[in-house]
Amino acid sequence: MKKTPTRLADGRELIYYDARDDAVRDTVDPRPLDSITTASEIRHDPLLGDDVVIASHRQTRTYHPPADECPLCPSREGRHTEIPEPDYDVVVFENRFPSLAGDSGRCEVVCFTPDHDASFADLTDAQAGLVLEVWTDRTAELSQLPAVEQVFCFENRGKEIGVTLGHPHGQIYAYPFTTPRTELMLRSLAAHRERTGGRNLFDDVLDSERSDGRRIVLEGEHWTAFVPHAAHWPYEVHLYPRRRVPDLTGLDDAARAEFPQVYLELLRRFDRIFGVGEPPTPYIAAWHQAPWGDWAGRGVERGEFALHLELFTIRRTSGKLKFLAGSESGMNVFINDVPPETAADRLREVASK
Repeated sequence: MKKTPTRLADGRELIYYDARDDAVRDTVDPRPLDSITTASEIRHDPLLGDDVVIASHRQTRTYHPPADECPLCPSREGRHTEIPEPDYDVVVFENRFPSLAGDSGRCEVVCFTPDHDASFADLTDAQAGLVLEVWTDRTAELSQLPAVEQVFCFENRGKEIGVTLGHPHGQIYAYPFTTPRTELMLRSLAAHRERTGGRNLFDDVLDSERSDGRRIVLEGEHWTAFVPHAAHWPYEVHLYPRRRVPDLTGLDDAARAEFPQVYLELLRRFDRIFGVGEPPTPYIAAWHQAPWGDWAGRGVERGEFALHLELFTIRRTSGKLKFLAGSESGMNVFINDVPPETAADRLREVASK
């Protein structure tokens, strides 16, 4: 992998990641862009104990442009985009409308492919492997920023999810705090360790799902994908490496080599859940990584956290979405219409032939 950092016209960092070592990336961004001004702040909720990001400047972000005006496609004659080059493998750049910036963290966009009409599931094994290397590199670099405590790599796919750009891409948020979801996991991890005399919660969950077998979707030599026993979403899959590591940088070569096959198969199954002729399945794919920072007082060590990916859709059946209504939004108590065992059965039924 060759990494070529450069700057856009307004000073934002852009990085080309190429599979070929002889790739040359020297095209200058010719756009007359003003410097980015952000208005984000982090406010603490004293009742719930969590943090909320207020980012009013994001109201003006680009919203569903036509394909020939997509800012994530390569530049071409007469049409300059966020990527100055006429082609690329994978590109990362600082978000023009970031939720987090400066002392409040950082937000990056990851363009998976120059093909506007593709999706992650259309990538080859080599392309998906390169994206994994990019996620890993960004995790390592962003974790070194003084303001950053946790790095979150994710992909939103589909208008139903709230995506405003159709080009296949993901994002990376570098938070200046540990997210509420992760704090809950860490508390459960510590409580389980105390209750069981030192056992690891993530290991026990994975062992339990593998022993039960009913919710296993697919298994490789180094990865296991399953629908969790208490799935929140209609179709939800958790993907774990067999060898526990706290973040993407800890994956060994064998796990990295196998990941594209397993993950691409999962995504392709998601697009077949609701049958032929259905529009692409909207989904969120989210990497959960251990935070950095001070671990004193947590009751566990950083190495006890288990890197894993959660993949889920808000579509519950053909033409119908799972809305977060009163119980979910008001009390954070999820009500799932699809039994996890039924979801796992369906995800096995639609396996590639």
